[in-house]
Amino acid sequence: MKLLVASNNAKKLRELRRILDAAGVAGVELVSLSEVDAYPEPVEDGRTFADNALIKARAGVAHTGLPTVADDSGLAVEELGGMPGVLSARWSGGHGDDEANNRLLLAQMGDVPDERRAAAFVSVCALALPGGEEIVSEGRWEGRLLREPVGENGFGYDPLFAPLDGDGRSSAQLSPEEKDASSHRARALAGLARKLALIN
Repeated sequence: MKLLVASNNAKKLRELRRILDAAGVAGVELVSLSEVDAYPEPVEDGRTFADNALIKARAGVAHTGLPTVADDSGLAVEELGGMPGVLSARWSGGHGDDEANNRLLLAQMGDVPDERRAAAFVSVCALALPGGEEIVSEGRWEGRLLREPVGENGFGYDPLFAPLDGDGRSSAQLSPEEKDASSHRARALAGLARKLALIN
């Protein structure tokens, strides 16, 4: 089965491949956006991660006819009422400026004591099939917000996030294999992989 991954992020494509392999899901050929005819990027105007993931998955099916998987993810900070949330990638105004987003979040949380710096990475993966069936899987990775960026791996808010189930390192200090074992996206993708195995 060909499966379109509705993302321009090559790291997400590799991550899904690793998770499918680890789950023993065979016969799935991942197709990137660069391998299909270009289509208009849908407006992610949903109020939730699930809304936005489904918007992207539905657009992929509509324009290519291929089963499509898409994800929406971000950081939910308890002290900020769950924000940046769906606005994570554009928290500072522009889209995808990781450094500016991190600076703004650190400034907003500057005076917040350690005991109130709880945060969670949230990922929702959506699979849309040509016949209209839709499957949604959510993963959460609980942790706390650090006071300065630490680590060079990953992207987004990884340098500011220390997982509760870890050893104190930020998620930007973890290897891809360590992240696969517990990250929000890994958990959501693993749930999706189990469902893919049933329909493939």
